[in-house]
Amino acid sequence: MKFGTMLRDVFESFIKKPVTQGYPVEKVVTSEHFRGKLIYNPSACTGCCLCTKDCPSNAIELITIDRAAKRFVLKYHMDRCVFCGQCVTNCKFKCMGMSNQDWELAALKKESFEVYYGKEDDIATFLESIAHSNPVDTIESAEK
Repeated sequence: MKFGTMLRDVFESFIKKPVTQGYPVEKVVTSEHFRGKLIYNPSACTGCCLCTKDCPSNAIELITIDRAAKRFVLKYHMDRCVFCGQCVTNCKFKCMGMSNQDWELAALKKESFEVYYGKEDDIATFLESIAHSNPVDTIESAEK
């Protein structure tokens, strides 16, 4: 590279604005169709489990507490999710969606990547049953 050409590039770089964005300070506007964190509406869910069957990364588990009363808990593993939107597309009752606002999902601990969706009393009932169950029983029932 010639010295004159290099000097011209240096002077032009002093005049130009930087191309990079100041991301943490300046928030980026996401598009309407951006796929972020999963959204779940438990009142519209019928427990058909199409979302769990079509998830390629097994990031969704639908736990049935009482099918007749439509009491379900959705266990969502954000660390497994590939944000493909297959669960949203295949949900017949439109009880799932993907947020275009909540997409900053980084965390320091793995526990925060396991999210429970549902009514608060249903989630409490489910977590209580896990706490009181024997881990050997759950492994044996999963193998059957």
